Amino acid sequence: MKDLREIRTGLHDEILKKIDLSREVEDFEIEELISTVITEKGKTVYLSLSEKQRLKNELFDSIRKKGVIQPLIDDPRVTEIMVNGTENIFVEQSGRLFLWDRRFESREALHDVVQQIAASSNRVVNEASPIVDARLENGSRVNIVMNPVALNGPIITIRRFPDHPIRMDDLIRFGAVTPEAVDFLRRLVVSGYNIFISGGTGSGKTTFLNALSGFIPEETRVITIEDSAELQIQGIPNLVSLETRNANVEGCNPITIRDLIKSSLRMRPDRIVVGEVRDGAALDFLQAANTGHDGSMSTGHANSARDMLLRLEVMVLMAGMELPLTAIRRQIASAVDIIVHLGRLRDKSRKVLEITEILDYEDGEIRMRPVFQFDGTRLAKVNPLVHTEKLERSGLL
Repeated sequence: MKDLREIRTGLHDEILKKIDLSREVEDFEIEELISTVITEKGKTVYLSLSEKQRLKNELFDSIRKKGVIQPLIDDPRVTEIMVNGTENIFVEQSGRLFLWDRRFESREALHDVVQQIAASSNRVVNEASPIVDARLENGSRVNIVMNPVALNGPIITIRRFPDHPIRMDDLIRFGAVTPEAVDFLRRLVVSGYNIFISGGTGSGKTTFLNALSGFIPEETRVITIEDSAELQIQGIPNLVSLETRNANVEGCNPITIRDLIKSSLRMRPDRIVVGEVRDGAALDFLQAANTGHDGSMSTGHANSARDMLLRLEVMVLMAGMELPLTAIRRQIASAVDIIVHLGRLRDKSRKVLEITEILDYEDGEIRMRPVFQFDGTRLAKVNPLVHTEKLERSGLL
């Protein structure tokens, strides 16, 4: 009885031996070589048309693309791919997580895909540098963790983004936010309010930041700063995108979010958009927002708008400046105008749960008040905006 897996492995090795590595080989040449070896194999082993086509697709994916997971990467319905070594692959589709019925056949095949992903983003991943963030050609975000950190590694986690950027109209249609709240946020963005987006993992922070950025006036000079470029800001001609760089074994120094924020201030930005702040970079973002760069935006992990303020305090302390808590809180209250908090409900839907205004710093505390709040069924307006000065100056009050 024929074993397609065994046949595929044998053909894969045969094809690699025949590829001329002394020059760049085009895709059509690989396809012709695959067709030739499959035809030859068909002379000794009966292969149906469907089996030949399957072998052709899988061989091309393993040589030129991302192996067994390439069909998942190509599937627009898939939002997350989790490769747990060679043992199993989990997939998120339409908000549901399930175990896929295929897996990598060998550690070598998985390792080849890991190196291919890292190399395509100019990253290095190995035992000396076992953790790396990268991205695929389609913009998907990738996190790789290798041995010895991952005991059953390599581990690959891929967050796939929509082929076309999701806009606020889409989020309204999905029920993630109301038209009233979107109009409110639109006026805030145009007027230059500094907005921070908070939420848990997978709550849609990057998607919402991207949609919110669609309201930035097109004459603005915007600088985006990210660990791994994910934002797809449209309609801004004067847009500069910066991306961090990890240190590597060749001796290249790392370039961090903090480095890029400091550098961006010398690039005459009108607004700075930081994909996510996780550490001492929070201090640099707050200082940038406090020094004339109105309309700056960023995201962070937190369980509520209030929790985001506490997280910002901790992250500023991580900058190593030994600032008193009073100074940190004053800085936050001055720099952040609005916090938009997102969450995932039990039905897996993502929604805006809170739009909160930062009022001021008083009696040792940052005062805040919700403007919109999710009441369990809808996002309702609960209070008027207090600080309307920027709206007044822009004529949008």
